[in-house]
Amino acid sequence: MQTDTPTDVIFIGGRSGVGKSSVAAEVSRILARADIRHALIEGDNLDQAYPQPWRDGINLAEQNLAAMWKNYRAVGYSRLIFTNTVSVLQVTELKAALGGETHSSAVLLTSTDTTAAHRLAQREIGTALAEHIDRSNLAARRLDAADKTVSRIATDGRSVAEIAHEILVSAGWLDTPSAAESV
Repeated sequence: MQTDTPTDVIFIGGRSGVGKSSVAAEVSRILARADIRHALIEGDNLDQAYPQPWRDGINLAEQNLAAMWKNYRAVGYSRLIFTNTVSVLQVTELKAALGGETHSSAVLLTSTDTTAAHRLAQREIGTALAEHIDRSNLAARRLDAADKTVSRIATDGRSVAEIAHEILVSAGWLDTPSAAESV
């Protein structure tokens, strides 16, 4: 397959409970309905281990991304949706891991602390809810420092489909407003 075309990637970042996975899945569904070839990689899973490799300076997530994307490219994929909590703070490193010429859009999904806590309470089971909420709040403060070139999209009170469509239009992957936006 041809691999000399540039990689087009949308990096979706945001705190836990903001909706990254749900929005990315909807982005993928919209692209599939439009018959646009793409891949979706959930970056938070690329270095999920204990002890955490990154604490020891091991960039396992970037290494795993490079290996996975090489395989996708080998069979003809050139568009990627990549989610990871802090991806919008690591665009340079992630683009390097993808290799070759890369065009990227970075989107930071945001929500209030209350909204994130409510969403986390709906999905978390077991004893770690308070820990997840605390980590989400800390991540939100850290992500506030994202570069001004990163698009920020509030998720409070909005549908997943509306947010996904906005991401695709802003990245230039779709050029038509959704029915919800034209109302």
